[in-house]
Amino acid sequence: MLEHHFTCPYCWETISMLLDNTLPSQKYIEDCEVCCNPIELTVQFQDLELIHFQADSIEQ
Repeated sequence: MLEHHFTCPYCWETISMLLDNTLPSQKYIEDCEVCCNPIELTVQFQDLELIHFQADSIEQ
């Protein structure tokens, strides 16, 4: 597991999240711990190292 800090695309607060670095490619939705809005996370690891992280709002 890897702790990663990023900015919420809704409230702009810095939040932290534990990421599972044993799965090379992941895409899922997680609620912001501050404003509770849903964030779409796209994460990629290579050799257990984080190579891509993206946090997007899911508003249409």
